[in-house]
Amino acid sequence: MKKISVIFILPDLETGGAERIVTTIANHLSRDRFEPKILLLRKKGGYLNFLKKDVEIIDINTERIRHSLKPILGEIYRRKPDIVFSGFGEVNAYLSLFIKLFPRTKFIARETNVVSQHVTRKEIKFFYNFYNNYDKIIAQSDDMMRDLTRNFKIKSDKIIKINNPVDFDFIEEKMAFSPKPECFKYNYKNVVAIGNLSARKGFDNLLKVFARLKNENILLHILGDGKDREVLHQMKDFLGLKNIVFHGRQENPYQFLKYADLFILSSRYEGFPNVLLEAGACGTYSLANNCPGGINEIIQNNINGEISDIDNPEDFSQKIMRILHGSYDKDSIKNSIKSRFSKNIILDRYEKVLLDLMKK
Repeated sequence: MKKISVIFILPDLETGGAERIVTTIANHLSRDRFEPKILLLRKKGGYLNFLKKDVEIIDINTERIRHSLKPILGEIYRRKPDIVFSGFGEVNAYLSLFIKLFPRTKFIARETNVVSQHVTRKEIKFFYNFYNNYDKIIAQSDDMMRDLTRNFKIKSDKIIKINNPVDFDFIEEKMAFSPKPECFKYNYKNVVAIGNLSARKGFDNLLKVFARLKNENILLHILGDGKDREVLHQMKDFLGLKNIVFHGRQENPYQFLKYADLFILSSRYEGFPNVLLEAGACGTYSLANNCPGGINEIIQNNINGEISDIDNPEDFSQKIMRILHGSYDKDSIKNSIKSRFSKNIILDRYEKVLLDLMKK
């Protein structure tokens, strides 16, 4: 039986959500049925170390996405894959215009965000006029599906909802050799937030919340880097917040999640936040901002977390205090995530989509 060749497209394999998901899919697709390859605009990133050796990497060595289209199309023409799986919004958008050039190849786009919230540039929005050229579009949450149909006129039969998978084996292996971070003070409650330091992640709102907690024995550990780093540091100093620590990007965030007393998601919008799933996989209770992107599909109230409006910083800060004075069952939190989003459950759905496409 001829194996189905699949080319996954990403900018790189830096330690972000889309990169983590595509790495997981490529690693675990059945090798009896599939031959996965990953096309990268630039061959770099922490997830290169976790990719299985039999996954070929195609490096087109291009820094800017807008310059990547010609070499991407060249690789598709040369290799003639059965399926092209584009996993990054901007690449998805550009590629949609040229899908008709390859009638024998099936094309899948995996969206990573609620598009109308995330895409602001008119030249990128233009390409969404051609999004119905894709054979299938994978959305991770009901919010994403509604956004694509209502705001971009995508046909509902084109869209499939598949939540993000959680690789419990990977996370538990990482946690097994993770001592408690030295920065976690014994007589303090340690709260963790993780994400790119950009407006989307809402860390500015989180600092306003912690301005109301500055006299409490609570430390907030923020993991991540990004263009708003300096602004957030200045805001921290302006508000006189000595109980906030910026740790930058961390290769092993599970060391922090494992020992955290609480995880906070402060985002203004999401796609389907991996970090919220992974906090639960570490047995850590979460408090999430009530934002678009499947939050209410992940949080089971008072089991693995709660949802609140961070735009009301006083109320949000009081919820933090109440949660930190409570106790929650780590096994129940883990099972809440495992029973719905474990790797095997989600990857079976991905394999089915790929196999069904080839039957058409």
